[in-house]
Amino acid sequence: MSALITYLTTIRFGEGCVGEIAEDLAQLGIERALVVTDTGVTAAGLTETVMAAAGEGRIAAVFDETPSNPTEGAAEAALALYRASGADGLIAVGGGSPIDLAKAVALMATHEGPLESYAAILGGIPKITAAVAPVVAVPTTAGTGSEVGRAALVTLKDGRKLGFISPHLFPRRAVCDPELTYGMPATLTAATGMDAISHCIETYLSPRFNPPADAIALDGLARAVRFLRRAVADGGDVEARREMMIAALHGGLTFQKGLGAIHAISHPLGGLKAVSLHHGTLNAVLLPHVLRFNAPAAEEKYAVMRRTIGVAEDTDLAAWFDSLNGEIGMPKTLSQMGFERQLIAPIVAGALEDHSGPTNPRPLDEAAVTALMEAAL
Repeated sequence: MSALITYLTTIRFGEGCVGEIAEDLAQLGIERALVVTDTGVTAAGLTETVMAAAGEGRIAAVFDETPSNPTEGAAEAALALYRASGADGLIAVGGGSPIDLAKAVALMATHEGPLESYAAILGGIPKITAAVAPVVAVPTTAGTGSEVGRAALVTLKDGRKLGFISPHLFPRRAVCDPELTYGMPATLTAATGMDAISHCIETYLSPRFNPPADAIALDGLARAVRFLRRAVADGGDVEARREMMIAALHGGLTFQKGLGAIHAISHPLGGLKAVSLHHGTLNAVLLPHVLRFNAPAAEEKYAVMRRTIGVAEDTDLAAWFDSLNGEIGMPKTLSQMGFERQLIAPIVAGALEDHSGPTNPRPLDEAAVTALMEAAL
């Protein structure tokens, strides 16, 4: 029996709950859905699983060409298929990339003008209306939280990776079935797990006042720290997979507080064309450095986080998470991921413009972001 939760959006959670997705489509009035996914998800057989549960008659078409970081070009291609197939809603199947791409398509299908005009940093938030097409999100990783997030990150044709944020971009349903994550390889499990941890930490450290979000963030952090190693070591550990999906869900539910320096930097890094960088892995690499930077501005919250993860009062959190990264096979530096020093300047500029920066507990400026980049290099 699955649980039905309504918090910001409606969440269906539990092993096998993807089998109930037809009910969600019916409740939303979606008669013909465009499935947005990627080739890896399709190759793993997960797209077919979701389509079978939805019912053949409710599938208008499948777009499985989502890139590892969603792009405006891919959104336009998916939009053309959405319109040509007569779709009236979307099912996003996969990690954060297909879910974010589906949100972009849902926006573009119902709002006129260039996608850029709806970007948060360009004043687009109030332009996004309730007309957004309905999206049902089915996560197949445990990390991004995009299934319960109000934002979509998309790299525009000019290379800028911008955030599109609105309460109207919440997927109308999130179908969180831990069974869909059982086949994730260890490396992806580790990277997406660290993504969830970074969400819980950054939203908790955000200076905005939101005690319910704080409580959810700390609970997600405790679960992730307890179960991530187990999930990486044994992909068939049912309890660990379930707990990591809950942790990822909690990270997404706290996005209302805003993020911080980790995401302000990882967003433009993810938009690079010269090298493809995985978002969760970037967050893992950046986390220790940002924790060191923010420590003077959040001493009380650091003490709470130490108690939450069960370490001594004098533990250096930056060093502790650096060690965790090593245990689960994450790279230690950006250089190991293929990033080169000459790219620092444009990343610093992008980070200072990113919507996540203002909610970092310690103010960010050019010198601070440059120092963080140098430290992570």
